[in-house]
Amino acid sequence: MKIGIFGGSFNPPHNMHINIGEELIKQGYLDKIIFVPTGIKYKYKSNLLPNENRFDMLKILTQKNKNFSVSNYEFSENVVYTCETLDYFKNKYLNDEIYFICGADNLSYIDKWKNGEEILKNYKIIVIARNTDNLESILKKYSKYTDNILVARIPPYDLSSTEIRKLISDGKYHLLDKYLDCDITDYIIENNLYM
Repeated sequence: MKIGIFGGSFNPPHNMHINIGEELIKQGYLDKIIFVPTGIKYKYKSNLLPNENRFDMLKILTQKNKNFSVSNYEFSENVVYTCETLDYFKNKYLNDEIYFICGADNLSYIDKWKNGEEILKNYKIIVIARNTDNLESILKKYSKYTDNILVARIPPYDLSSTEIRKLISDGKYHLLDKYLDCDITDYIIENNLYM
């Protein structure tokens, strides 16, 4: 089985996250996707909601697809690095192939991550590109790992969680329908999140 590890802050998780997952399965890249929200200790994000809220929203978002699941592996007292997460799932699913789902923006500096070269060498990476990404130069940079880098042909997206949080804080809930599952919107309102 081909299992994709989809990491991110998911702050909040939105429709594009689900669309990416569904497309990767539909196009045969993967059989199953595990969404792994980063823990609150992640040093590059200062405005993360508590772990529990983001985990709950991901559970709501993924419950309609039997090929999706959510892991709280990165919810730790310490920062958990991507290399550790991938190794964890590789050891957990010994008979399966582990893939890392990665935006082209993140791939562009993966060599600066902890054990970034090891990730490039030991894992298949499925790259999701945005309109603004210079994919050609990124792939050229990692030319010795091209056998491990797969570029998924998914319709480009330019939806960001930052924009969604702004709409919520501005009280423009009527504009959220095209970005968020209605159950996620309800959860956000009920719990007074991002307000």
